[in-house]
Amino acid sequence: MHEGTRGGSIDPVFINALLKKLKPSWVKQAEGSNIARLRPFRGRSELIEEMPKQLKACLAMGGHTTLMIWADCDHDHADGNDLKETFWKKAEKAGISSEEFKQVVFVFAKDRLENWIEFLEKGKTDESQEGPRVKSGRAAADAARELADHCLSGAPIQNIPPSLEWSCRNWHALKGRMR
Repeated sequence: MHEGTRGGSIDPVFINALLKKLKPSWVKQAEGSNIARLRPFRGRSELIEEMPKQLKACLAMGGHTTLMIWADCDHDHADGNDLKETFWKKAEKAGISSEEFKQVVFVFAKDRLENWIEFLEKGKTDESQEGPRVKSGRAAADAARELADHCLSGAPIQNIPPSLEWSCRNWHALKGRMR
């Protein structure tokens, strides 16, 4: 699940390019050229509202079906943990257990994904400001592949933005569960 409407967001390009380059063994190719089935939502509020239903659907599929939530961590949330707590409150009201909720992989870019792209292109970004808009799918895909190269190397990333570091820890926790 991610923010942004189909055709109007770079998020699905970034997500697919990242996952294709990482080649996680537990991810099977979805329809078309997508490595995962992406569900776009108009905004974060809609993501929060839909997450419990989507998690229940993933759990019902069984196996290694994993729900990933990609969202912007705007200034109304201090950090990824704060935004994750907002998702938890909605999930708890919908009857999701703590153990079920822990299976969700959260990827939250502060202020938006463009900040990560700016960092990957230039080596720096200011997460207190919105990064420059990226309209090119190629730029998003190139940045995603650059991020995947960093992940695959296992080397620490110098000056990594806090939201990217937080999201990478969530990805590594998923990798640990899938072994």
